[in-house]
Amino acid sequence: MLKRIICILFLGLVSVAFCIRSGLGEGYQQVAGLIDLRTKYSDGAHDLNFLIDLAKKRGFEVLFINDHDRMTMEYGIFPFRNIIRKKEEMPSINSRGAEGYLQGIKLAAQQHPEVILISGSETAPFYYWTGSPFKDDLTAHNWERHLLIMGLENPQDYKDLPILHNGFSTLHFRQLLPLSIVFLVLILLGFILVLKKSYIRILGIVILVNATLMLIEFHPFKSSIFDQYSGDQGYLPYQELIDYVRERGGATFWTHPEAKAGANARKGPITLKTPPHPEALLMTKGYTGFGAIYGTWITSTEPGMEWDRALLEYCRGEREIPAWGISTADYHEEGLGGEKLGNFPTVFLVKKKTRDEVLLALKQGRMYACRSGNNFQRFVLQDFSVSDSNTNSQANMGDTLELNSKPEIRINVSSSDQKVHNVDVRIIRSGKLIRTISKTTPFAVDFKDDYFNPGELIYYRLEIPGKLVSNPIFVKFGRD
Repeated sequence: MLKRIICILFLGLVSVAFCIRSGLGEGYQQVAGLIDLRTKYSDGAHDLNFLIDLAKKRGFEVLFINDHDRMTMEYGIFPFRNIIRKKEEMPSINSRGAEGYLQGIKLAAQQHPEVILISGSETAPFYYWTGSPFKDDLTAHNWERHLLIMGLENPQDYKDLPILHNGFSTLHFRQLLPLSIVFLVLILLGFILVLKKSYIRILGIVILVNATLMLIEFHPFKSSIFDQYSGDQGYLPYQELIDYVRERGGATFWTHPEAKAGANARKGPITLKTPPHPEALLMTKGYTGFGAIYGTWITSTEPGMEWDRALLEYCRGEREIPAWGISTADYHEEGLGGEKLGNFPTVFLVKKKTRDEVLLALKQGRMYACRSGNNFQRFVLQDFSVSDSNTNSQANMGDTLELNSKPEIRINVSSSDQKVHNVDVRIIRSGKLIRTISKTTPFAVDFKDDYFNPGELIYYRLEIPGKLVSNPIFVKFGRD
């Protein structure tokens, strides 16, 4: 009997040890999802059911729906820019109704329980004008400087987004009220003078009319404290949006920050200029992450560039949260310009296949970004972990491991098509390339990094250039 008990205990310990050293650790499973999908609710070509059916056929279990929350461009003539103006608006969440948008996603989720649907939006908080419509040089700057919003479920949260042209809002009422009070006082004064006789009455009419027009121009119910006529406001409008979403429990991601398509484009008589802006990763804080893989080949994920600089700021305590990497599809229409649903998957590590678990993984960095090849072949990161051989403790993507020895790193890569592919894996430690592994799939590698610096917080991440980007694993060295 004693031997039997010892045997059971031994097998239990072996099972625990295996679980700790398993690829996903702690019972995680991989779930492939697609982020940044548009539907007919804004400027997409397909309805939601079409996307769901196509995603199921191609093996994707999570869809993030990111229709535009507002697509409006407006130019007004000074001094009454909000009165004498030209406005162009395209279908969007807020123009068609946030309630209908969210209800449609919720209904589709009930009809297709095997697919996780997460609502969100693509947002453009700000743009500004230079030039003149009378000189044929009117230019809208940063029109395509976009962020993705994920996880907001309250229609009012979309209605109150601090972005230009988002309609009636009380969000900035207190800030804008003092100027409005001045015009209200002038309106009252004008009304009193109108009741007088002779020339004073004429003066009262002038004051009343002008004060009324100015109150309309500077009313306190604007959706943004910024306007498109006061020049470049840097990253302040974007930081305001990031803070707003974070306060409401949502996530924000910089999407396509190095896209070149909008750098110098024409929209009728208007020039659009949105240059690549990878510096956004450093100029803003509190955002959840950014597009690490998308249609443009980028440099911000190169060792020592913007992403690493932001992560190092986190390690030094200069940022509250790290920035995570995802794939963003910018998907509008199947087949358009080579666009296919599934070209840019993000793979999540979750304990259960639920909406809340996926959102938690998104916010905590438990995912990796991919670019698919022919027939949607992609590399699969079966294991990427850092461990301490002395304690059997292990950390996966998004985790922080505390240890008093040199880190042991495990990497296991395969291909979704089960075929042999040549692959170069780059391992990056705190912004520096420390090793390149050239192998054929499938393969597994274990090695100990010859690095230990008491008290320092560092991180490891890996990438298969242009094909796969992991999120970082943080390591905190003890002071002993």
